[in-house]
Amino acid sequence: MPRLALVLHDTGMLYETAIAVEVFGVDRAELSPAGTWYDFVVCTPDGEPHPWLPGARTAPYTELSRVDRVVVTSTDDPGAAPDPLLLDALRTAHRGGATIAALCTGAFVLAAAGLLDGREAATHWMHADDLARRYPRVRVRPDVLYVDDGDVLTSAGKTAALDLALHLVRRDLGAAAANGIARRLVVPSHRSGGQAQFVATPPSPRTGSGLAPTLEWARARVDRPLTVRDLAAHAGLSTRQLARRMQAEVGSGPLDWLHRQRVARAQELLERTDASIEQVAAGSGLGTAATLRRHFHRSVGVAPAAYRAAFHVR
Repeated sequence: MPRLALVLHDTGMLYETAIAVEVFGVDRAELSPAGTWYDFVVCTPDGEPHPWLPGARTAPYTELSRVDRVVVTSTDDPGAAPDPLLLDALRTAHRGGATIAALCTGAFVLAAAGLLDGREAATHWMHADDLARRYPRVRVRPDVLYVDDGDVLTSAGKTAALDLALHLVRRDLGAAAANGIARRLVVPSHRSGGQAQFVATPPSPRTGSGLAPTLEWARARVDRPLTVRDLAAHAGLSTRQLARRMQAEVGSGPLDWLHRQRVARAQELLERTDASIEQVAAGSGLGTAATLRRHFHRSVGVAPAAYRAAFHVR
């Protein structure tokens, strides 16, 4: 059971705080293959309960040194100097091996602590230039939903915080847990961090309703040998038009998108079935076990067998 602390500071914002509490602070052990959820604690400067969460278990910032995950909520004043006690506590937690995640403008807090130096980071696109100007050692990505840099994660604005939260659940507890809570919240189970923060869809003379119907059609057939030409034909576009539209709407090219869907299907099969690796490869459209292992390790960071050992529902 990962121990997770939500940091509430003086300039915190309610929307992102509510997202973190809904995802991490509500016990949803029934969704987890291991039958556990996060051990959740709210951290305030002195450990006093926060008015927004009067009934939550609360601890001072010093408790951050004893948790596995730290989530820093957004700030309504990115220009304000963060509490030095909080910055010290974040550095100590990170040195101790904790994974640190910041929601939206919470990236400014992590940057002030030096945790984003030399890293890529996301924040709300309206504040990206300010973050880059104030912290030139941070490689700001104004065009993505979130950035996962292993032990430090950052998200873009507002609802992108939910994408990052679900991504962290997927990392910690598996695809079944992330998909289950997404269904509870009636949101997409997974949006890639590389997806664009905002959509500016180029006009097309042959389709005016976006690519959603084609993407749903492809997801239902991901186990088949689909090609980029197949997607383009379904959308009524040339392959070049499709590539431009997908870059604008989902932040990646058609082939990368197909690979992500196939890996996601492989995760589900590894979690929910006893199919062999060869059967999982066939059922996810990746063909051979070698191809599955290559794409799975590149996307998830572990081998399929290791993923199954951690997340298989028994």
